[in-house]
Amino acid sequence: MEDKQGNLTRKDLARAIHEQMGLPLRGAGRIVDEVFACMRETLLAEEPIKLVQFGSFHVIKKRERVGRNPRTGETMAIAPRSMISFKPSKILRARINE
Repeated sequence: MEDKQGNLTRKDLARAIHEQMGLPLRGAGRIVDEVFACMRETLLAEEPIKLVQFGSFHVIKKRERVGRNPRTGETMAIAPRSMISFKPSKILRARINE
């Protein structure tokens, strides 16, 4: 189900929906696109996403801070930014650690 580099792609997800649910491949692709569009809009609105038995996504605000250039050792200001954090569910974490 994954591409040659081991990544699960949008096409792989659509193919899995097509095979398991019997939906047309084009329709399955639209479902995948709509799910990701919904997730994108929710995160852009800075609202959390919770997927039961999978995990949750949160937008985290990072404030401005002082960092160091690893090559030169020179200090520099790191601008404030937003990051997306994923926390796996207890069920997923347990399965990964089996």
